Amino acid sequence: MISVQEAFSILQNNLPVLPKVECSLFEARKHILAQSLSSPINMPPFRQSAMDGYALCLHDALQYEVIGEVKAGDSHTVELLPGQAVKIFTGAAVPDSAQAVIQIEKITANGTQLVVDELVLPETNVRPIGEQISAGDLALEKGTLLNAAAIGFLAGLGFTKVSVYEKPKVGIVVTGNELSKPGTPLEYGKVYESNGIMLQSALMDGYYDAVTLYEVNDDFENTKNKLNEALTTNDVVLVSGGISVGDYDFVARALKELEVETLFYKVNQKPGKPLFAGKLKDKMVFALPGNPAACLTCFYVYVLPTLAILSGAEANYQQAVLLSIAHDYEVRNTRSQFLKANISNGEAEILTHQNSSMLNSFSVSNGLVYVPDGNYELKKGDKVEVYLL
Repeated sequence: MISVQEAFSILQNNLPVLPKVECSLFEARKHILAQSLSSPINMPPFRQSAMDGYALCLHDALQYEVIGEVKAGDSHTVELLPGQAVKIFTGAAVPDSAQAVIQIEKITANGTQLVVDELVLPETNVRPIGEQISAGDLALEKGTLLNAAAIGFLAGLGFTKVSVYEKPKVGIVVTGNELSKPGTPLEYGKVYESNGIMLQSALMDGYYDAVTLYEVNDDFENTKNKLNEALTTNDVVLVSGGISVGDYDFVARALKELEVETLFYKVNQKPGKPLFAGKLKDKMVFALPGNPAACLTCFYVYVLPTLAILSGAEANYQQAVLLSIAHDYEVRNTRSQFLKANISNGEAEILTHQNSSMLNSFSVSNGLVYVPDGNYELKKGDKVEVYLL
């Protein structure tokens, strides 16, 4: 049995590299940019009005003659003489002969004549060429997570496709004869299956959309065949249950016959001791405990960082932050613990119902407090490591 830190180190040293892929801007959302991008244009590409109002060819008086208008998208040019103006709208091109734009609220208009409230300074309400970015400047750096704003920014520069790191395809293999589908009558000795949809939901929360769910009963050949199918079509395979040493836990034997290399099996932690990690060439395998809280804990601590790194993010397994504990807490454990907690106002409050089979406290938690093994007291205000969810 290895420590949590040893498990982190082993995973970090055994991760494959997934390929880059070119895709449309819309498809690139929540992917990591695989190349730095320079702007092909100035933005804005012309002197642009920041207001609805009037573009002015400035002179020393407060009165101007209106000789036309320029709408957003107009491509014609207007030559203004000192004391002349054109009505203009937000986003429209400011004529080269105009030095400023006065907003409509600061003028009095009478037909083709207008009077401004006060003398206007040059460049007022005019966005200069390249104000946001100049042609050739760095637009986005390699490694940037493409959120909605980044997609809009690149679209505004004329990009239609980008190179990103391909996200892993994930297969979830759920095992167990004791499992029934929610919505069906619950027979004696059965429990409703929840790990599959829980892991699917957690993956979707992280924008991992290429997810396939496989279900298998506790039979060796079925387990082996389903694992082989999942390994063939996915980059990362998550197995729920069946990794322990019971008479009907066939996952370990099936993985061995499929020549999956064991990276580690069993971590000195609670919950989640029977965690397995392995690899088959460029495929990663995690056999997660069947108990729901243990399964989800291992997902957040080990699987999610793995997926982030494989997706090109500058992430690592040392993702905990230091926060104050909100109350005294007594530690008496031979295994390190990940304790479900509520994080509020920079403090961590450890919740009740910490059993590995219980999701009720997990469902209202937003952090996991990591408590190293040992016998000691934590006092209110002491710093603890917290994995934010």
